[in-house]
Amino acid sequence: MADDSTIEGRGPVTTLATPIRLDFDFTPGIAQSVFLRGLARGRFMGQRCPKCGKVYVPSRGSCPTDGVPTTEDVELANVGTVTTYCVVNVPFAGQSIEIPYICAQVLLDGANLSFMGLIQEIPTDEIRMGMRVEAVWVDEADLTPSLASVKYFRPSGEPDADYESYKEYL
Repeated sequence: MADDSTIEGRGPVTTLATPIRLDFDFTPGIAQSVFLRGLARGRFMGQRCPKCGKVYVPSRGSCPTDGVPTTEDVELANVGTVTTYCVVNVPFAGQSIEIPYICAQVLLDGANLSFMGLIQEIPTDEIRMGMRVEAVWVDEADLTPSLASVKYFRPSGEPDADYESYKEYL
């Protein structure tokens, strides 16, 4: 008879492969639809809070600070500032980009919320907080209502942003 650490005398179980799949349909609300339709046109769209004036991209339809609906659509710039970043050196299954690569939080000009983007066209040891970057879009024929429309961000060549201009977005 096998002890508790083996199964029928075959040795201990060290791994267990459990294939799993989750299918779902995403139905965006009004605010997210504005953002996604903007991506399909090669534009970043956000929404402004009528109370505090902050612009959220992508918007969730309400201001998280004031709790009021955000109904004013705002087209944002194609450029922004790297607020924080990470150089990825760990390979993973299914990766489509060569390591090392850079993931960063990008604060688009005119926005009050940063979002994650891939940074390319720069050596990983040259990335820095405050770096000014611009979006590189897929070809116009390949634009879709998803963030896949943004290939990556690259340095814009502008001088770095002053720390005071993005410190509250870290």
